[in-house]
Amino acid sequence: MVSLKCTAPLVVLGAALGLVLPAVIVPADAAADGGRAASAIAMRGAPDLPDDFTAFPYADPNAPHGGRLTLSLTGTFDSLNPFIVKGSPASFVRGYLVESLMARSLDEPFTLYPLIARSVTTDAARSFVEFEIDPRARFADGTPVTAQDVLFSHALMRDQGRPNHRLYYAKVAKAEERPGGRVRFTFAEPDPELPLIMGLMPVLSRAAVDPARFAETSLSAPLGTGPYKVEAAEAGASLTLSRRPDYWGRDLPANRGLYNFDTLRILYFRDANSEFEAFKKGLVDARFETDPGRWETGYDFPAARAGEVVREVIPTGTPKPYSALVFNTRRPVFADIRVRRALTELFDFEWLDRNFYHGLYARTTSFFQDSELSSSGRPADDREKAIIGPFAAEIVPEALLGTLVPPVSDGSGRDRDRRRDAFALLEQAGWRLSNGLVRREGTGEPLAFEIMVATRDQERLALAYASQLERAGITARVRFVDAVQFDARRNAYDFDMVPAIWSQSLSPGNEQAFYFGAASADTPGTRNYMGARSPAVDAAIDALVAARDEDDFIAAARALDRALLSGAYAVPLFHTPGQWLARWTRIGRPAQPSLYGTLPETWWRVPGR
Repeated sequence: MVSLKCTAPLVVLGAALGLVLPAVIVPADAAADGGRAASAIAMRGAPDLPDDFTAFPYADPNAPHGGRLTLSLTGTFDSLNPFIVKGSPASFVRGYLVESLMARSLDEPFTLYPLIARSVTTDAARSFVEFEIDPRARFADGTPVTAQDVLFSHALMRDQGRPNHRLYYAKVAKAEERPGGRVRFTFAEPDPELPLIMGLMPVLSRAAVDPARFAETSLSAPLGTGPYKVEAAEAGASLTLSRRPDYWGRDLPANRGLYNFDTLRILYFRDANSEFEAFKKGLVDARFETDPGRWETGYDFPAARAGEVVREVIPTGTPKPYSALVFNTRRPVFADIRVRRALTELFDFEWLDRNFYHGLYARTTSFFQDSELSSSGRPADDREKAIIGPFAAEIVPEALLGTLVPPVSDGSGRDRDRRRDAFALLEQAGWRLSNGLVRREGTGEPLAFEIMVATRDQERLALAYASQLERAGITARVRFVDAVQFDARRNAYDFDMVPAIWSQSLSPGNEQAFYFGAASADTPGTRNYMGARSPAVDAAIDALVAARDEDDFIAAARALDRALLSGAYAVPLFHTPGQWLARWTRIGRPAQPSLYGTLPETWWRVPGR
């Protein structure tokens, strides 16, 4: 970021910088607002916590402060700006440096509590939302947060932010400052989720951002209101944050028991083995394990045997992440759904789980796995059929019955039934086995594609799958690239197949359009990696966003699940029963995790350790 000192009125500033920044002060005697101010807002129903709550249930308000927490990540970073498409941003900037108007409780599906905004107002239709800024709120340089900063942040994210920011914030028809330190956003159309999305909007200082250079990668930290500041940043190697003693919000109920370390250091490693060795040596305090082989056999080292390192399986209450090898349907080789289904038939999960993963994984069958939002095992009801019925040609019968699951092999790695079914699909699509290779009829072109990966674990999986395909006469080349190139190519959809993960909450909504909507298919930087352009998917997303009661919401989520599964956009992979956490005992954590599992911001340094 480049500092920009400016004392001009906001409307002049906006015009000079090319931003459309409404700066209208609405008189107090304007038309009736509707709605009433509240300290919290829930997507559906009422917030779980009372107005006088003292801390989130998954945080310990008596946790000791001090010490250092060192964590690790594989990959790299070249930017401290997580709000733009360009570059690979460092983790922990969001939340630790830059806060939102309100704080999300991770123990509820979707509920916000006071942070920068101390109250929120909306109407029954949710056609607008108004936030009252806490007069105590301060940026890290000590300057107060004003309504103009909020308006500036909205315009900046709407015009130059990531595609999801542009998508959401463009739905605001009018943004205005109101008396008493309040900001109102009026929506182009009523939207039950949009008041909460606006509550999660990051707030930046208008005096410290140069909009002309905002979209460029930078190792200068954005000026936010969060509890930490950047102490040191070494691109691709480490990021060190230090807790601000003058942090304005340390006593807010939403923050009690959080951000307990004086110093947070994140080390970046190029590969998982080096990262693990650093943990074994005590250079890293805790890690979330992702390799079942390592989890099963790798923790037999002296510190673990001595009880200085503990392993825990932390339960989670959210849908299990949907992990998959994604087909880029923009590529001609994957345009035919029958080819995609055939390649899914040839993925032998049972063999892989036994030989690679010690049988610790479960196969993923839904985009909302292990939740009431999943369609697995549930026949479609009348509400769901009303949503996707007009697009019946897109929905396979098994999806309507709730029985559409990935194929199950005999675990031999050479299942003849799976191979026979795959060849039948390929022949329907115009491909035949000839001289040991699957070739397109008429041209003789071999069926071949590339799987792009960025970690050794991904490479190992991709190579195993490529070997399974090779036995069927299909060529899958595995290309290992560094994290920066991986992000750049994935954001530009410059790949054939790529591993991806979608983590879902218990309150999916507008973000699903960013994940799977047709409008995002050709927008660089979205998470619609597969290039889905499905009327059934779009209809389900629209119904999800518009849902007013719990039954309609659940029906829309399940309809979306059925439409996505019917599209065969990916080879579904697998999931763990919960979080695999390994930590040195010098790090303490609350006994009660959130719905999302245990969170590093709730941990603390054990005194004397």
